[in-house]
Amino acid sequence: MENNEDVNPTVVGEDKKLKHELSFIQLLFLSLGGIIGSGWLFGVNAGAAVAGPAVTLSWLIGGVMIIFIALTYSELAAMIPRSGGIVRYPHMTHGSYTGYILGWAYLLSAVTVPSIEAVAAVTYISGLKGLSFMSHSGTTVLGSYTTLTAPGVVVALALMVGFFFLNYFGIKFLGRWNEYFVYWKLVIPTVTFILLFFMFRASNFVSLPGGFNAVGTPFIFTAIPGAGIVFSYLGFRQALDYGGEAKNPQKDIPRALIFSVIIGIIIYEILQLVYIGAIRVSVAHLTTFSWTGLTTSSYASSPFYHVFETAGIAGFGAWGSVLLADAVISPSGTGWIYLGTSTRTLYGLATDKYLPPSVMKVRKKTGVPMIPLILSTIIGMVFIAPFPSWYILVSFISSATVFTYIMGGVSLRVLRNTAKNVERPYKLPYSRILSVIAFVSATLIVYWSGYITLSILMMLILGGIPIYLIYYGTYKLGIPLRNTVVTGIIYWIIVSIGFYLLYYDVIIPAVANINSGVAAPASSFYYFIAVYIMTVVSTVLLTLIIHHWAKEENKKEIKSGWWLIYFVLFIFGFSYLGAFGPYVSPIAVAGHAFPYIPILFFPYDSILVIVVSIFFFFFAVRSGYTEDDVQSILAEQGVPLSTLE
Repeated sequence: MENNEDVNPTVVGEDKKLKHELSFIQLLFLSLGGIIGSGWLFGVNAGAAVAGPAVTLSWLIGGVMIIFIALTYSELAAMIPRSGGIVRYPHMTHGSYTGYILGWAYLLSAVTVPSIEAVAAVTYISGLKGLSFMSHSGTTVLGSYTTLTAPGVVVALALMVGFFFLNYFGIKFLGRWNEYFVYWKLVIPTVTFILLFFMFRASNFVSLPGGFNAVGTPFIFTAIPGAGIVFSYLGFRQALDYGGEAKNPQKDIPRALIFSVIIGIIIYEILQLVYIGAIRVSVAHLTTFSWTGLTTSSYASSPFYHVFETAGIAGFGAWGSVLLADAVISPSGTGWIYLGTSTRTLYGLATDKYLPPSVMKVRKKTGVPMIPLILSTIIGMVFIAPFPSWYILVSFISSATVFTYIMGGVSLRVLRNTAKNVERPYKLPYSRILSVIAFVSATLIVYWSGYITLSILMMLILGGIPIYLIYYGTYKLGIPLRNTVVTGIIYWIIVSIGFYLLYYDVIIPAVANINSGVAAPASSFYYFIAVYIMTVVSTVLLTLIIHHWAKEENKKEIKSGWWLIYFVLFIFGFSYLGAFGPYVSPIAVAGHAFPYIPILFFPYDSILVIVVSIFFFFFAVRSGYTEDDVQSILAEQGVPLSTLE
């Protein structure tokens, strides 16, 4: 395979040390391996809990939206195949500030996916009576969910160690073994939904409390990011993240992306249909049946296993035992793939000079970036202890990942304008329209995550900016180290205070409001206003300071990122005021009526988000680098100058 390095002129520098071993089938199976993981084991139960039978619409809507996003990345990946590509394209079109913020957000999601897959595997097998001590159902500060106990956390950590060694032996080893596991992953769900047809009750869609749209129309859309639907589809990105290790990336990456999502839609849609049809109220162990109670019911820890165990049909219990084996294999297969993804995300950030050069060193024998692999494993393990629940982690991961996907359409349009002569083996038709749709789709999915998830995500994203300032600002923008450290620490203190106030005085009252139906105190609204103003002022001021201190030739890197700062602050604030906010009821305060929240009800809030996101799309495209800047960066990234002239 050594000659692949010669015939692929777009792969240079450290990327040349990566092994170019992956075929189309292996790329497709990497994406499918990411798609068919814990989502098929838990997503159907979580989706039914959020939206009732109408969640069948959520899987279809979410899948179509992800296809639009994947289409924009198809052209980018074929044009410039890179390992960790998603975090590298923004740098090529908008420079370091935009590139770093989006790369940091993507890293937050990537390092937590192996954690959620390990948690999923342990949670599922805890459905066995002898292993029930590894999980329990109860109320947390973020709601009522099934979570791991201390022994369950230990087993999940052991699985993370196993994921590490599977990646340690290299991409050729990973690609070959993943292929076998994906065959298993395709067969098990197929047999499962065939058997479930024998237990299908069409009446479950209309006769259970609330009927088909039991929970309400907004929750059809909340389920897309909040119930593991988007999380399940996000596996398509594997073909992108492993793009620098493909044999024929220009041809194979776009096909792998699109086909993997289409196959995923078909599988998940059928699984959701038959799961809802198989639910038996009498065995849900709920005092009063409600769809929202499914996350703490007897179905919560091992949905399909429990369905077969209580089927009362000869032989079906045996298939439940097979599902317990799959509960380890499917999430584990996804977990070790995503550990490789987070490894390549760190590698990509180092390649763009946001992290020290040592981070992108590749082990010669296996072609694996070792320091990123070790860091990804450690960070992933750290996430398990405070968030030992699939149901809690899934919404955060979905939102963090899709947030970064806003750049697919933007980068595509910028490169269409500034790199017209670069060879495009795949050229997306109707890109002017599809790029906007992709941007709007990503924005809506993020917004539908709801205020509770978004407030945590946005504060963590903003909290990463000082890392950019201290490292990149010092060594690349020419800012004195003392200035970057002092300024970064001050901003961290402000963000930490804001996060503390949000968590204890806004988020927890909001959760209590949702769980009990009792209005949150009026003070929570004023705390939100105070934190929001403090966050806006400090973030804008920090960006102005970085721009002022940067060397003259680097100021454009900060200027090109202003649109993203405004976009983050808009989503952060509007998520509180719209239909997916904390639902504060009117309360009399000092003789005045406390304002209704949401100010805008569904679907008017989502329509406004669409309008504003279209504005931000064109703002982002206009903020892209000039043709000379883009060509210089592309040449630095490995695209030969001869193709740019």
